[in-house]
Amino acid sequence: MGLQCGTTIQTIKLASIPSTMHLWSPSVICSRLTLFKTPTVTLSRTSAHRFPFLIRALSSPAAAVVDSASIASVDHGVKPQWKAAIDFKSILENKSAVAENLKNRNSSANLELVIELYERLLELQKEVEDLRYERNTVASKMKGKVEPLERQRLIEEGKNLKEKLVILEEDLVKLTDALQREAQCIPNMTHPDVPTGGEDSSTIRKTVGTPCDFTFSIKDHVQIGKELDLVDFDAAAEVSGSKFYYLKNEAVLLEMALINWTLSEVMKRGFTPLTTPEIARSLVVEKCGFQPRGDNTQVYSIEGSDQCLIGTAEIPVGGIHMDSILADSSLPLKYVAFSHCFRTEAGAAGAATRGLYRVHQFSKVEMFILCRPEESNAYHEELIEIEEELFSKLGLHFKTLDMATGDLGAPAYRKYDIEAWMPGLGRYGEISSASNCTDYQSRRLGIRYRPENSTSPPTNTKKNKGRNLSAPEFVHTLNATACAVPRMIVCLLENYQQKDGSVVIPEPLRPFMGGIQVITPKSN
Repeated sequence: MGLQCGTTIQTIKLASIPSTMHLWSPSVICSRLTLFKTPTVTLSRTSAHRFPFLIRALSSPAAAVVDSASIASVDHGVKPQWKAAIDFKSILENKSAVAENLKNRNSSANLELVIELYERLLELQKEVEDLRYERNTVASKMKGKVEPLERQRLIEEGKNLKEKLVILEEDLVKLTDALQREAQCIPNMTHPDVPTGGEDSSTIRKTVGTPCDFTFSIKDHVQIGKELDLVDFDAAAEVSGSKFYYLKNEAVLLEMALINWTLSEVMKRGFTPLTTPEIARSLVVEKCGFQPRGDNTQVYSIEGSDQCLIGTAEIPVGGIHMDSILADSSLPLKYVAFSHCFRTEAGAAGAATRGLYRVHQFSKVEMFILCRPEESNAYHEELIEIEEELFSKLGLHFKTLDMATGDLGAPAYRKYDIEAWMPGLGRYGEISSASNCTDYQSRRLGIRYRPENSTSPPTNTKKNKGRNLSAPEFVHTLNATACAVPRMIVCLLENYQQKDGSVVIPEPLRPFMGGIQVITPKSN
């Protein structure tokens, strides 16, 4: 139905927030979160003298800028910073290792400030506990028979203690928020076998196949797509802007075939299929570890809301079990999710990223696993084996890389990339990643499990009186790309092109394309 004259159209404005989408983002450095207005920690007059370090710290480049607007926001009760279950004790005990990890990852996280804030927090918590004890002691003295003058003195003393306690508790909230903001920028620790250095330091784990030997002048996927009437970039640019595209004719069937074939293959390995929401709350995006990376913005946020367009199904799948305790018997949980993905791809330009290689919207099939901590390394190997098997069945020539420290996103403990040969582009191009994020995401998302056979001390709370339950532990999470559709189309068009201008469809995909074996030039 058409729009009538005078119809009001409500528009959704999209802004960009920085992120570290694991599949196509270049190596970048973690910095401060810019999407959300960060409340500045402002201590009360009566307690500021006890924390002069905090005033100095928050005036440094490593922390939020203090301005009148942000100060007012704190005073008017801005929602406190969400809390990740960060192991601060481990950070203190392994300070040298954490510092070395930050250096190897080129991270700008301020470890010294985190430790200083944490130590001050412990001091303030002790002071609050002592003050509460004094107040309770005064309250206990008033329960019995007390002389009027003594009662009045105790009332005044209790009132003074209450006022001091209110001030200290406010300072405790602000200090806790400051600590969380700083500590959440510390990336995951790194597997000891990961090579140190930038992307060029990544090592080749495996090479599969050899490049196609063409006896004719080859074309890239942009030219092939145009000649076979498969892709229209020009019309999409007029409708949506650059880096958008229309798929046409057999290319539409090819996309559907890739999705359905990939889902069917991965489901054979025990994965549960999902389709996901394609808008997520900004909080979930943060908790999955997609923090800012300088000016390299990747995420579209919806202006005037706390929502974002997802850049990967990893985000909504990671959020399914947020703030829950899973049964040990339910692990591992293995999901394979189809979604559309949206990325700003800021700064991406040039011949190396032309055509379908780097776009703002695309379809993707993503694998995601939640497992016990001792199993995550084994499942990481399983994920990369699944990817290698899929691409081998499609007849692609590719290499598997163990990515160096400088190329790891904040959540990744270890990451394997697969780069396939794209003859038309004349280079290898990344088509997949597989990351082990250990407990980095689960500590932020609040995903735990209760071991059935554990040596950890049992919990015996009032709620579970009489039941000796093991203490819950954080699960490990892993993610891997099974099929990023546009780049797979690039690979198939360029590697299966024929001298007569046609493109052969790999055999595994033919049943999912209604039996089409070859895409041939259209007749005039």
